[in-house]
Amino acid sequence: MNRCTHRLMAVLIITAAAGLFSTRLAAQTDDAPPKAREFPKAALRGEMVILAVPEISINGKADRLAAGARIRDASNQFVLPGPLTNQALVVNYLRDNIGQVQQVWILTAEEAKEKRAGSANTIFNFITGTAAAPSDNGKTPYTQLPAYKQ
Repeated sequence: MNRCTHRLMAVLIITAAAGLFSTRLAAQTDDAPPKAREFPKAALRGEMVILAVPEISINGKADRLAAGARIRDASNQFVLPGPLTNQALVVNYLRDNIGQVQQVWILTAEEAKEKRAGSANTIFNFITGTAAAPSDNGKTPYTQLPAYKQ
């Protein structure tokens, strides 16, 4: 009788373990299509080349990765910057408060087709060397001062 209960318990434990294993296995082989990643609205698009960490280049301009920068590959896994050195990668990226690149998402071909603002946008426009603005030496008659359009 004692042997019978031990065997029955062993069979029940093995059956339960096999059931748990099969559900985990089925969950891992789910054939659902991967979800499209959603990026923050503030993320910019650019072509990044990692030169020597933390030095990078975005759209041909020297830039820098922030301390603790996070880089995600096309399958949304975190990757280290070392193996990506000297590769031209199309990415979305976010900057931190001091202007360094904090988060990077390496894009798939499908994601790269989507329109997004890039770092080619003009943030500051300082124009120099243009025609001199009219100046007033204090002796210009009122009728000859430049008119301001409203």
